Amino acid sequence: MLEELGVPYELVHVDIRDPAAKADPAFRAISPMGKVPALEDGETRLWDSGAICAFLADQYPAANLAPAIGSPKRGQYLQWLLYPNSVIEPAMAEKFSGVAVNMSAHGWGSFEQMLAVLREGLKHGPWILGETFSAADVLLGTACYFMRQFKILENDPVVFAYVDRCLTRGPFQRALAREGN
Repeated sequence: MLEELGVPYELVHVDIRDPAAKADPAFRAISPMGKVPALEDGETRLWDSGAICAFLADQYPAANLAPAIGSPKRGQYLQWLLYPNSVIEPAMAEKFSGVAVNMSAHGWGSFEQMLAVLREGLKHGPWILGETFSAADVLLGTACYFMRQFKILENDPVVFAYVDRCLTRGPFQRALAREGN
């Protein structure tokens, strides 16, 4: 997201598998749950990727990564911005861990339902909002990239074409390079 914005930033790697790093008071002041990514921007401290992207898109409106408040596309944008954390990630975890699907107890439905809704959303243009790339694509593209990279999803023409479009973006390539991918 920061690469998409084109703003200067400092990347600090925190290995949350290392108990000492995860317990570091400076890190925990930014991320009380010990989660990454985490962001400190002035007085603002966030530790959820959806919240981080929403904040940054609104904080830096010149990048045009979010429809303006009051725009007819704002609701659709927010829905897709939150979809990776609230639907894709739980469905992936359920599939990866082999937990039985319980659509009445789990708000994300099932892995297959999550994919069907995602595929339908991607039919309307190269990006989730149609012709306009947004912060929602930052999160969706990353989630779809991980599904492909970790073989949670194989040979899906719609989702993989979307990942390929994301991979052509310079900011996505720079972010992957910074992470060593």
